[in-house]
Amino acid sequence: MSFLSEVRFGHVETQPGVTLRYAEMGSGPLVILVHGFPESWYSWRHQIPALAGAGWRVVAPDVRGYGGSSAPEAIEAYSLETLAGDCARLAEILSPDEPAVIVGHDWGAPIAWTSALLHPGRFRAVAGMSVPHAAPGAESADVLQDRFFTQRGRYFYVVDFQREGEAEAELEADPAATIRRFYYALSGDAPEGTWPTDKKPGDGLLKGLPEPPMPLPWLSHEDVAYFAGEFARSGFRGPLNRYRNRRRDWEMLSRLDSHMIAQPSLFIGGTRDLATRLAGKDPLETMAKLLPGLRGAHVLEGCGHWTQQERPEECNGLLLGFFASLA
Repeated sequence: MSFLSEVRFGHVETQPGVTLRYAEMGSGPLVILVHGFPESWYSWRHQIPALAGAGWRVVAPDVRGYGGSSAPEAIEAYSLETLAGDCARLAEILSPDEPAVIVGHDWGAPIAWTSALLHPGRFRAVAGMSVPHAAPGAESADVLQDRFFTQRGRYFYVVDFQREGEAEAELEADPAATIRRFYYALSGDAPEGTWPTDKKPGDGLLKGLPEPPMPLPWLSHEDVAYFAGEFARSGFRGPLNRYRNRRRDWEMLSRLDSHMIAQPSLFIGGTRDLATRLAGKDPLETMAKLLPGLRGAHVLEGCGHWTQQERPEECNGLLLGFFASLA
C-alpha cells in the first residue's frame, strides 16, 4: 500500500457546490484518467505511477457521486453533458494554458469521448477503454431497452438500476461483496456463462453472481477493501444516477450536428468484455468513421471488462505509445 502514500490528493470546484477530489502524481503535460462504474480513482493505480514516471502530470478524479467528490442528490446532476463539463473545468483549472489528454474506462469512456467532443479546446487527445465511441441511434436507450428486455420479461441491469432506492439498497448492503461478485462476473477470469441470462426484471444485479476465488490475479483483498471503503462513504446513488439519464443523454447528443471527434484517439477493449459486445456487431468499424484521428484500436485477447486493472502492463504500453505519438 506504499503507492497510496506517494499520491497527492487535491480538490477542485468544477461547478457551484460541486467539488471533485483527485489523485495526482508526476509533473509535465496533463492527462486526466476517468473511471467507470463501480470504481474510483483507485482503478488507475497501475497507470498513475507508470504515466507519471514517463513525464506526465497524471490526475485521476473521483467522478461526482464517488469517493471523496460531491454527490448531488438530483438525477439530472449526473447527465453526460454535466460530467463532461466537470472534466473540462478540471482541465481548465489544472492546465489553463495547454489542453489536456483525457482517458476513460467503462462510463468514463463516454465521459471522455463526450468531453473531447463538446470541449475540443480543452482536450488535445482522447482514449477510451471498454466502451467505443458511437453516435446516438434513432431511438433512445430507454425505449430500446424497454422493448427488448422489460416487455419480454428479461432482466437487464440498466433497466434494473432505474429502481430508485431498491437498487441502492441492494448494492450498499455489503459493498465488499458487491465489488467482489460484480468485478469477477465481468472479468476475463470468470468462466463463460458466469453472467446469468435467466433472470427476470426486478431480480437485482447480484442475484446469480458467484463469490470469486479470492484473491484474483489482478484484484487483491486490499484492493477490494479500498473500493468498499469508498462506497461505504459515498453510497451508490450517485453512481446509479448515471444510468438514470438515458433519455436526457440521448436528447442532448441527438441535438448535435456532428459526433465526429477530430483529435487523436485510441481505443482499448477485451475479447471477453460484455460492454464492448453490447456496443454492436462491429463497433470498431463504426467507431473508425467517427474518429478520423484514430491511431489504434486494440482488443486484448481474453481480457474482460476491467481493462486497465486486468491488463495493466499492456494498457500502460499502449497508452504510452499513443502519448508519444502526440509530440
